[in-house]
Amino acid sequence: MQNVSTQVHTSTKSKATSIRLQKRRESITGYSFILPAVLLLIVFLLLPFLLAVLFGFTKFNLLRPDQIKFTGLDNYVILFKDKLFYKSLYNTMYFTVVVVPVQSAVALILALLVNNQLKLRNAFRIAYFSPVITSMTVIAILWISLYNSNEGLINSALHLFGIPKQPFLRSADQAMNSIIFMSVWQAAGYQMMIFLAGLQSIPKDLYEASSMDGANKLQQLKYITIPSLYNVIVFVLTITTIQAVKLFTQPYVMTNGGPENSTRTLALLIYQQGFQFRNAGYASAISVIFFLIVVVISFSMKKFLKDR
Repeated sequence: MQNVSTQVHTSTKSKATSIRLQKRRESITGYSFILPAVLLLIVFLLLPFLLAVLFGFTKFNLLRPDQIKFTGLDNYVILFKDKLFYKSLYNTMYFTVVVVPVQSAVALILALLVNNQLKLRNAFRIAYFSPVITSMTVIAILWISLYNSNEGLINSALHLFGIPKQPFLRSADQAMNSIIFMSVWQAAGYQMMIFLAGLQSIPKDLYEASSMDGANKLQQLKYITIPSLYNVIVFVLTITTIQAVKLFTQPYVMTNGGPENSTRTLALLIYQQGFQFRNAGYASAISVIFFLIVVVISFSMKKFLKDR
């Protein structure tokens, strides 16, 4: 009897050991899969941010790294007195506030149109999505030609209707709005595809039942489509906001921040201070403040959407 009990105990202990070893192997396998991502996160996100915080307290010329000098909060004192910083912040926020709802609404409308059983709808999908997969630099150069105040296609079309030629990118009042229009046209196709995937996941039975109850298309949109797309809408708003806040390529290629700093954004200001003027310390200080602004916007959006 004692031998049987010993064998049972040994067998149980062996099984427990085997389970622990299996769990350990699974853990090692799991960690080995996430290790590359963690290393990339540390090297390309965490480490640069820590260096930016460090350099923000220094006077650091990129061409003279041996002459780096600790200056404390001098960069931040200069930053909060810099009118160009506030102008760049305003331009960034203006672009974000306008682009996010407009681009998302346009994308949703396009998705609703493409989702219907229309002829050549696949061709429409390709047409709407093509600008997304085209280089933003190429798109920007194309629109510079379209916005040309003398021979541009847009001004030529306006002339046919008796509308005087517009300066567009040469006007401090029109430049940012011109970039906004181009940005919405270029990126709406990406959000459209996301909305389209969400629309196709909504059960058709809901629409059939509502039709039997006498609901029209507008009521179906309000009480079925929009609520069913809530998580998709949150995702689209989030990624659109992130893309809008870090606006850089369009003003860099099309206007270089002008005219009269009307299109200069925080991302462009950081680049110019860091790489054109070689003032890496001041650029790092702007980057830290920029990061904090993005964090505040992200948490505010999360709280607002959660409350909704």
